[in-house]
Amino acid sequence: MNAKERAKAAVELFKTEYPNAICSLDYTDAFQLLIATRLSAQCTDARVNIVTPALFARFPDAKAFSEADVSEVEELIKTCGLYKTKARDLIGIGKGICERFGGVVPDNIEDLTSLPGVGRKTANLVCGDVYGKPAVVADTHFIRLCNRLGFVKTRDPLKVENEMRKILPPEESNNFCHRAVLHGRAVCTARKAYCEKCCLSSVCKKVL
Repeated sequence: MNAKERAKAAVELFKTEYPNAICSLDYTDAFQLLIATRLSAQCTDARVNIVTPALFARFPDAKAFSEADVSEVEELIKTCGLYKTKARDLIGIGKGICERFGGVVPDNIEDLTSLPGVGRKTANLVCGDVYGKPAVVADTHFIRLCNRLGFVKTRDPLKVENEMRKILPPEESNNFCHRAVLHGRAVCTARKAYCEKCCLSSVCKKVL
């Protein structure tokens, strides 16, 4: 099988193993997902989900964040780590959305990454999960899996994203990324690849 054929096979194997491909962050709209994803940098999704209910109750939208006092935001997100930088970014995101995008979260990577602290991983997640666009979220789990599977030979997130866009079916790419996170946490971990229980062994270059 060539790379596209193996990628297509991996998509189907993942569908069977992880039928529910959903983001592990809790959110109700594009803005909440954008904020939660920014908070998740060097922090677990579980911790972010603990913090965001109170945060969104106090600051429910971009306008509220744009007018927020940085010390209050810092206090609410303190347990997420890097809270001073993140607090400034959250306020900057609120201001940017209000001032440049009419209070609406952009639906494209270029505009999203123009906001403070928003990288391509976050932008892809919002574009894919909220706006239904083909997206490749190159997080650490996805990058590790793509290398072990033999689809890429680089740890550079942008290069991994671009290479995987070429071989993944566009309509499946976003869900494939979610399933890669689940698989990376449970089976193909950073510490060890448990190949004996891996659903992708038939298409993995590490095994073949």
